[in-house]
Amino acid sequence: MKFTQTLIALAILSLAPVAYAADSVATVNGKAIKQSVYDYIAKDAAARGQKVDAPVKDAIINKLVDSELVYQEAQKLGLDKQPDYVAREELSRRELLTSTFLQDFVKKNPISDADTKAAYEQYKKAYGDKEYSARHILVKTEAEAKDIIAQLGKGGDFAKIAKDKSMDPGSKDKGGDLGWFSPATMVKPFSDAVATLQKGAVSPAPVQTQFGWHVIKLVDTRASQPLPYEKVKDGLQKNLQQRNLEKMMADLRSKAKVDISK
Repeated sequence: MKFTQTLIALAILSLAPVAYAADSVATVNGKAIKQSVYDYIAKDAAARGQKVDAPVKDAIINKLVDSELVYQEAQKLGLDKQPDYVAREELSRRELLTSTFLQDFVKKNPISDADTKAAYEQYKKAYGDKEYSARHILVKTEAEAKDIIAQLGKGGDFAKIAKDKSMDPGSKDKGGDLGWFSPATMVKPFSDAVATLQKGAVSPAPVQTQFGWHVIKLVDTRASQPLPYEKVKDGLQKNLQQRNLEKMMADLRSKAKVDISK
């Protein structure tokens, strides 16, 4: 009996070569779902730590079948001919190919250890040899800042005034305390002003930046303590990769004829 059932099964297989072709995992209404599509999904799942066992394989195939059913139904309704769909499909293909190209470019143009270490030396140089601890009060107008400097000159409490009047949400509730920072992390007018102050002194005049008007008090100074190489290595490499990508794009632009319709 079992032998007869096996022969019948083999006969069915021989009569339906398309449904069980080596390059497909299933067919839906006669349309094959390619093995390569399943392989891509399974590989991606495995790369993310998923064990692709029999239940997972069945789940992937069933999801592909459901997707194919909906895809075919959408085609019957002509949704794939709608202008918005056609535009989105073109954009998706373009974005996928662009992303693939950029990944390939990064892979073929790795950042060397020598370049990363050179960037670290530049980082340390920009960091400077001194760090500052300071407080500030940020207000909208120069007149307000001058009034605060006058209040401080009469013995006003810097922290209290900062809590009452500063517009900086990051330091306001801490009495204007900015903690320790290097000049490179602050906008230039601010860092330049801090560098001229003596420990415990308040800026004699308001300091203007794009954020408003600052009244600054220098709390203390110390020798700079830039982060160690291993802590910033990944970030430096990403910055260098970004520069490579920007240079590549600039090169492509320089070689291309671009006409933009007005």
